[in-house]
Amino acid sequence: MTPKTVPYLFILPAVTFFLIFTVYPVISSLLLSFQTRAGSGYEFVGLDNYIRLFQDTLFYKALGNTFLILLIQVPIQLFLAVVIAVALNSQLVKMKSFFRIAFFMPAITALVASSIIFMIILDENYGLANYVLSLFGIEAIAWLSDPFWAKVALMAAITWRWTGYNMVIFLAGLQNIPGSLYEAAEMDGAGKFRQFFYITVPQLKPIFLFTFVLSTIGTLQLFDEPYILTQGGPNNATLTITLYLYQNGFRYFDFGYASAIAYVLVLIIGVLSWAQMKWAGEDK
Repeated sequence: MTPKTVPYLFILPAVTFFLIFTVYPVISSLLLSFQTRAGSGYEFVGLDNYIRLFQDTLFYKALGNTFLILLIQVPIQLFLAVVIAVALNSQLVKMKSFFRIAFFMPAITALVASSIIFMIILDENYGLANYVLSLFGIEAIAWLSDPFWAKVALMAAITWRWTGYNMVIFLAGLQNIPGSLYEAAEMDGAGKFRQFFYITVPQLKPIFLFTFVLSTIGTLQLFDEPYILTQGGPNNATLTITLYLYQNGFRYFDFGYASAIAYVLVLIIGVLSWAQMKWAGEDK
């Protein structure tokens, strides 16, 4: 043991666990994506799983559902996060600590618990949501058994959970904007709206990029909410890519095909993340 080798000894346990629980599963699942079950073992089938994947209409259905949620829910979520962050950064709001904790609490609530709460609230016969609607003379909505409303319910659950998380990130970005910029703009006669669009929004550009990439990755990996709330139904209306991956792997035990789905998903996430960064001009 020498001063040069001791640091490697200290990091050896972490590196060992990383190799066993991260690197090995990644490589193993990649090899598995080129295999299929044959009796009690697996046999190499080349690109058959990937060819089957691109001919699978249910995969395209899951992909379409996931991108629909991404295109609708993520902008709404980030818009609400910015609005709440700007409001909590204002001097007009009192009890800021209370509101920050209140909005952030859903992000640390167990996914299973929060999804079960939404199941109870959105119950067609006894749920709180339909009870409130009945007070205004609106008929009960089949929140979890109608294809359209099931998507709405799923987006509402995701928005409720992650808006506060993104709000905290935006709030940290707002607090790093120099107050002198606003003072100079106010002296030049710029109102609050012009200050927001010409100072706040440009200064938050890296935060927008960061939250959008994170939200995109999270949405493409969406599993818990559709699994608990709707099981991908009705009629696969809320089936997401990761839920379809889970069904193939752990319901039908087709692990080779499930691994192929996983690596196509990794490729989609990588391409979208790269495109978002290029579009936002991260090199500048």
